[in-house]
Amino acid sequence: MGVAHFVGAVFAIVSGTLAARGIPGHASQLSRLDLAFFVGYLAIAFPLCGWRCFASFNRATGWLAEDRPPTPDEQRRTLRLPLTEAAEGMVPWLVAAVIWIVLDLSYGNSATFVTRVALSIILGGLATSALVYLLVERTLRPLFALALAGEVPERSGALSVRARLMLSWALGADLFLVMIGLTFLGRPASHPPSAAAIWFLVDSGLVAGTIVLYVAARSVADPLRELRRAVRRVHTGDLDVEVAVDDGAEVGLLQAGFNKMVSGLRERRQLEDLFGRYVGEDVAREALQRGVKLGGERREVSALFVDLIGSTTLTQTRSPDDVVELLNRFFDIIVRAVGAEGGWVNKFEGDGALCVFGAPVAQEDHATRALRAARTIRREMLALSATQPGIDAALGVSSGSVVAGNVGAEQRYEYTVIGDPVNEAARLTDEAKHRLGRVLASEEAIARADGESRSWAVADELQLRGRVEPTLVYEPAPSAAVRELN
Repeated sequence: MGVAHFVGAVFAIVSGTLAARGIPGHASQLSRLDLAFFVGYLAIAFPLCGWRCFASFNRATGWLAEDRPPTPDEQRRTLRLPLTEAAEGMVPWLVAAVIWIVLDLSYGNSATFVTRVALSIILGGLATSALVYLLVERTLRPLFALALAGEVPERSGALSVRARLMLSWALGADLFLVMIGLTFLGRPASHPPSAAAIWFLVDSGLVAGTIVLYVAARSVADPLRELRRAVRRVHTGDLDVEVAVDDGAEVGLLQAGFNKMVSGLRERRQLEDLFGRYVGEDVAREALQRGVKLGGERREVSALFVDLIGSTTLTQTRSPDDVVELLNRFFDIIVRAVGAEGGWVNKFEGDGALCVFGAPVAQEDHATRALRAARTIRREMLALSATQPGIDAALGVSSGSVVAGNVGAEQRYEYTVIGDPVNEAARLTDEAKHRLGRVLASEEAIARADGESRSWAVADELQLRGRVEPTLVYEPAPSAAVRELN
């Protein structure tokens, strides 16, 4: 800020001197008295302005020194610091204009000449103050981020993007065009301004205009560039990104809106993850894509029922923590085996589980998948029982037509399958508990399994509970186990 004001002051005195050349009755160069006033005024104005700037800054940022969030009034003061510093920095320029009016009048200069000098000083001050505003606004962005804390008030006191760009153009370019016009004010037609004065103002306008517009453009482009990078990260799936909200106008609203959007996406991802864990990924995906409504549809599926044997004894002989740990290992085997075959664990029922193949996603080979998963689970259970003696499970597999859909009430429902294959799989599981192989499958499941059926052999003809006709049941063939071991 100090450098900007000093350069502006030097520019004002040089441009004023060059513009006065060639006017009859006026000195062609800066007088010693003018130079003395100029140096003396800077020596007084700079310390006073510096003290005033620091006072304004400390008054606005007292909350920062006290390590606490700002009050709404302190927040507004902090966000208005660029405008405050620019406005307070304009005061010494106005005072300087008054002083030089008095000096020029005491020299006996005409009112037109005095007016031109005063306007030149004021216009130089406006251009300098515009640059000060942009520099302070850019420098204090980290402070604004702390003051905003992710939220942008409706009335922050900061200039809008449009106002900043228009101000930059007006004070960085238009003012110098006006200054060129002022060099002709109060001059006779026979004594036009010197080429040196015109070119000095033109070159100064190009340099100052470029700096002002560059700083203004950066104040908008930099946060937008950060937003673009953040959007690219979100596009790649990274939802841990967050941008600093360091602007009190539209850009800040955009930054805060982006952060809220990403927060919503994170929350949605968490909900989708939890939803998928509770109901299964396929059910969750179907619900998100097609919506949710009560009712069902006919599906051809295979049901796989798994039930832990001797769970009552386990709870009596083991601690609750050991029982929970063992159940988790048991269910982990089921989830992995069923998931590897594209199936879906519909529900956990105490120490058992109902698994479905063919719903909610249709599968032509659902029976093959279910039978293969049953053999895998049996093999994994044998491995588990080797380290946990007394642990065993029975499995039943059945295929047929069911009703699959959302069952319950509008306030609470679940996706499930209802039909004879589910009941038959549960009955087969009960019977499997009394057989050495622990796995039984219905004749219908074997008939639908194509090549997988070669790994199964007829076990018996059973009278299942609740059924009139006997059921032909199958169990894994010993030869299939030998082939897998080899």
